[in-house]
Amino acid sequence: MNQITLLITVVFGGIGAVLFLGQMPLPGLGFAVLAVLTFFSLKMANNWERFVILRAGKLSGVKGPGLFVIIPIFDSITAVIDERIQTTQFNAESALTRDTVPVNVDAVIFWHVHDAQAAALNITDYRQAIDRVAQTSLREMIGASLLSALLAERKSADELLRTEIARKTANWGISVNSVEIRDVAIPVALQDAMSRQAQAEREKEARVILGSAEAAIAQKFVDAARTYAGEPAALHLRAMNIIYETTKERGATILIPTTMVDSMSVALPAAMLAQKDLGGKA
Repeated sequence: MNQITLLITVVFGGIGAVLFLGQMPLPGLGFAVLAVLTFFSLKMANNWERFVILRAGKLSGVKGPGLFVIIPIFDSITAVIDERIQTTQFNAESALTRDTVPVNVDAVIFWHVHDAQAAALNITDYRQAIDRVAQTSLREMIGASLLSALLAERKSADELLRTEIARKTANWGISVNSVEIRDVAIPVALQDAMSRQAQAEREKEARVILGSAEAAIAQKFVDAARTYAGEPAALHLRAMNIIYETTKERGATILIPTTMVDSMSVALPAAMLAQKDLGGKA
């Protein structure tokens, strides 16, 4: 209401001054002056815009969204702030990691202005400042990280970078939504060396797994040998099973020594009799 009252005062004061000096007809002159003042006084802000207004060089307020009134000559719009989410791309070229490996890193930051007054009055150009802060923070993070961690723990690096940038831009009325590292490029020679290292590690793991399997198989053979040594009939039955499995599909003829047949005819009844005796004692 104070702004509207002051505006009306200025309008009628201007009309009176023009009438006194120019002695022009009241209706025509008044309409012209009112139209001009209205044109310079009414402003419209979109839903995502905030207008920072200074009156006589001092902060008057932040206007928007919608229609609002300013006082010509006394009020000035010092900044129009867009509060939508913005994206800024930044990179670090030939930055050294903690293990002295040169890398090129590309990243993008998603941010928005949450305090239009701070963004307009606390810093000259907040967009340029965000780009500079993002670059320096990225280089600091690379210098404090190992190459293996930078490649493998991408999400942790993103969150660390977002926290650091948000801390530096908080006084500017800027909120950092997220930071995403898009690419980490390393020298070609180092890529070949890392590829050979990864291949050697995979071969090592394969050999360890194969050795473990061989040890397990050998132990099973040892257990089987102990069983066959104490049970001759079991050994003969195993031999018969092997012969059957070998000949059931191919239809081959296998000659078996008579000594083997005789030993089996003696061993099998003895084993069955021993089993029967054990059952009777039980």
